[in-house]
Amino acid sequence: MSNSPKHKLRVPRAKRGTVKVLIGTRKGAFLLKSDSERKEWKLSDPLFLGHIVHHFVQDPRDKSSLLVAARTSHLGPTVFRSVDGGKNWKEASKPPAFDPPHDGLQERTVNHTFWLTPGHATEPGMWYGGTSPQGLFRTRDGGKTWKPVAGLNHHPMLDAWTGGDKDGTPDGPKLHSIVVDPRDEQHLYIGMSSGGVFESTTGGRSWEPLNQGCVADFLPGGEEAGYGHDPHCLGLSPTNPDRLWQQNHCGIYRMDREDGEWVRVGENMPREVGDIGFPIVLHPRDPDTVWVFPMDGTTVWPRTSPEGHPAVFRTTDAGESWTRQERGLPKENAFLTVKRQSMAHDAHDPLGIYLGTTNGEVWGSTNEGKSWRCIARHLPHVYSIEVAGIAP
Repeated sequence: MSNSPKHKLRVPRAKRGTVKVLIGTRKGAFLLKSDSERKEWKLSDPLFLGHIVHHFVQDPRDKSSLLVAARTSHLGPTVFRSVDGGKNWKEASKPPAFDPPHDGLQERTVNHTFWLTPGHATEPGMWYGGTSPQGLFRTRDGGKTWKPVAGLNHHPMLDAWTGGDKDGTPDGPKLHSIVVDPRDEQHLYIGMSSGGVFESTTGGRSWEPLNQGCVADFLPGGEEAGYGHDPHCLGLSPTNPDRLWQQNHCGIYRMDREDGEWVRVGENMPREVGDIGFPIVLHPRDPDTVWVFPMDGTTVWPRTSPEGHPAVFRTTDAGESWTRQERGLPKENAFLTVKRQSMAHDAHDPLGIYLGTTNGEVWGSTNEGKSWRCIARHLPHVYSIEVAGIAP
């Protein structure tokens, strides 16, 4: 069993009210809004139709502000910003872009902005952005202008950490899972695919790898490798910010920060399912509870639901055991998966869980995963799901 949290924080339950699910897809963005009981859902008209929308996020510090990380084949990568709840949008005057190469590093050009994270609660207007290839950027004016975080982007080890131009990550290498410690705005975590998990206690001025105990069966040295890993998604428990979780290319892991080592709790998953997948969702009020969506990670990695039978798995004991949650989901011939940004929760009690699939469906549960129903169909390939007002 897990250790008791040393720094437990209280996260309030939400009052009953509407829920807005923000959906990023391969062909635009959509808003999905519910009634107070989360029974009836209405889908908006598309925003940025034809744009590849990698991430669509509301600012939890200012509920009227929204950011979209988008790309079109002819206009390139950019970030759009709304300050009136999505009625009007403006493009960033200076979207994320790398400086010229420093200290002998390979030249990098932003292909797309992949991840958006609001800054600390005490830093209004601050956002972080992660790009492909791996780069970290910051804005202090709500998304109008973005600057490189030089402590990472100019780090002399960046090419070694990420593999440089030898990184063959499908759909391009990415910096993702930007996490800000709610107790300290200087304390940051990031995931790089490839590269691994990295930590900064200096607001991004310096970085250290945080991969001890994490298997990397595709690297020389395996578990002993200090970097070069492939975390798929990283999260920090809101009520115990010393508890981290990750869904990795090589399994599901938990870390209690004082131990400084990842523990592979995914080995407790059913062997026929395995512990390979993309997203991991943390309960906002219970650091021992998370949800994952496994995919087929065998042989050539089909990246579909194992045997075409999708299911969510939940642990309530910090990974000691896992429960299959499949009621309402397709029972056969559903060869889909859920990407790393495409699963999220609301703040109700019981918690609502939402996931978007590669075949353009959005599924929701209003009872913490016990049962599911499809709440949107026939969308483009879903890249991201966020719930308005909830920090990623």
